[in-house]
Amino acid sequence: MANTEAELKQNLKELIESIVDGNDYTVQTADNAIRALSALKDLKRVPVNASPSTNVDQSPIPSHFRCPLSGHLMTDPVILIVGQTFDRPLIQRWLNDIRGVYPQSHVVLNRSILAPNTLLLSMISEWCKDNGIDMPKPVSEVHDEQLTEALIHRLHSLLLKLSLSLPEQKEAAKELRQLAKRMSVRALFGTTQMINILLRPLSSEAPTDPELQDDLVAVILNLSILDSNKRLLAENENVIAFLIDSLKSGAIETRSNAAAALSSMSSLDSNKHIIGRSGAIKYLVDLLEEGDPLAMREAGTALFKLWFVRENIARTVREGAVQIMLGKLVDHILVDELLTMLTLLATHSKAVEALVNHGGVRFLLDILKEDTAERTKENAAVILQLICYHNREKREEIKEEELANGTISKVVQNGSARARRKANSILNLLCINPNPSPNPDPNPNPNP
Repeated sequence: MANTEAELKQNLKELIESIVDGNDYTVQTADNAIRALSALKDLKRVPVNASPSTNVDQSPIPSHFRCPLSGHLMTDPVILIVGQTFDRPLIQRWLNDIRGVYPQSHVVLNRSILAPNTLLLSMISEWCKDNGIDMPKPVSEVHDEQLTEALIHRLHSLLLKLSLSLPEQKEAAKELRQLAKRMSVRALFGTTQMINILLRPLSSEAPTDPELQDDLVAVILNLSILDSNKRLLAENENVIAFLIDSLKSGAIETRSNAAAALSSMSSLDSNKHIIGRSGAIKYLVDLLEEGDPLAMREAGTALFKLWFVRENIARTVREGAVQIMLGKLVDHILVDELLTMLTLLATHSKAVEALVNHGGVRFLLDILKEDTAERTKENAAVILQLICYHNREKREEIKEEELANGTISKVVQNGSARARRKANSILNLLCINPNPSPNPDPNPNPNP
């Protein structure tokens, strides 16, 4: 921005004319006009030939004299290999604390490549002299409070960029994604206002850019890791709506991260109710069917947490999850994970009904007959016990299998302690005298 009064006035005149006479001016144009007007006001407040002052904030500091991290006047400017200038002590501490990650990108820099920007330092010194300001002394060491202040300034700067052009939004979101990996940054997002500003690019009716969408979902995922943010995010309708949209239409990595964010929020019991009522379960089930292993695991973990609220189990069954899971199991996909999920799902009578209607009993009996891993047999025995408990009609089919092949009795004889307890419980429900077992299941009630 211009420095002299005449330059500022001319700049302001041009900006005002473009706003008044044009219908397609940008937010940046309006911001520049406000800055020019503010700078003129400050010039009137501090005459050029005023006596020296140690308060540099009394004069409008040109933007290129300010450190991009702190917003303060640079006293020891150094230029990085990427071409941008920062104040030396702050960028050194930043690179140390942010693991060498350069602001505005994910590029990792060599901390030693900090070349003095002598030309800019000379310009700053001359500007201070012209404005009657004592040049501040360089800071030898940056304290935690100063770094936190710089982080806050940087976050505000990035959040403001989210209301500008798409390239600036994407640049800001990418850096926010990196910063949100730090616990201290996650704590700075502890207000509804900051969360709403983060989602500002989504207020447009135009489709969200896929890269921007992916970065914003990752930011929310990182923020949700902090316990104090979980409720704040889940109770924000815009956040849940955005994650659901990302589950529906994002790239597979974006959908996985959206599921992971919902899973993280679901650690709180109150959030399980909110997310269950939001309609997210349908799209988590769709992602479970997708076939990508990572996406399936993230969706499965989110669903498993949500099922500790029983009405969420009924919602999941209505979306066809049982059929999908059985289909994956038949194809030997994520067998251990899916059977573990079914042990919780089958505590609900609706899930048992779906398992029975879609051939689940025969599949589970086949698992017990096959030479499979102990954990797999354990979970199959748990689910069969739950089916026997909830569905009397299926007991006859299981009894016929037992009388013909002794499938359950073999588990009693050779299975793990947990599998033996569940197998004994099944035989009791079938009214078949089980072999004596040192560890009978004390309670056949459906509790896996």
